[in-house]
Parts: sequence; structure tokens; C-alpha cells
Amino acid sequence: MSETERLVRFELLGQEYKFYTASSEEEFRSILSLVRQLVETGSPQTAGTLPVGKVAILACLNIASRYVKLAQEFEVYKRDSEERIVRLNEEIRARLLAE
Repeated sequence: MSETERLVRFELLGQEYKFYTASSEEEFRSILSLVRQLVETGSPQTAGTLPVGKVAILACLNIASRYVKLAQEFEVYKRDSEERIVRLNEEIRARLLAE
């Protein structure tokens, strides 16, 4: 355990968990809120019918799906930004040379 880590405890799906994290309190609360939203407010058809392990796997898949989509969107944003910067630099260079 590093000096910046702290022990956190929480309950999820009726089970208590504890582990060490270096996340800030605010960051940990946001993470836990998202996980709770994904596992505790699942579809009404499966509420209470799936074992905890399967609910956890479904939540992991949902989170991974969101991550992959955000990573793809970030790559598109990065590429578009780089293209805009190149165009702006070319426009600035052209105007400076025209003076």
C-alpha cells in the first residue's frame, strides 16, 4: 500500500466490500455511484433473478463498452483538432506572407 492510498468500505448488492485506493473521495464517490447505477438499477426483468457474479460481469461489460466508445470518440476529436490546427497554421502563414 502506498502512502496516498486509503481504505474504503462500501456495500453493493447486499455484500460489503473494502479495499485500498488512491482515488480522491469525490472520485471514489463518482465511481461507486456509476457502479451502483449499473448493477442495482438493472433491467426490471432481471432484478433479483441473476446471481451477483453475473450482475457484476454485465456491469463490467457495460463499463467497458462505454470506455471503448469514449476512446473512439476521443481519437476522432484528437484527429479533428489536429486537422483544424494545421488548417489554422496554414491560414495564418498565408496571411502573414500576404502582408
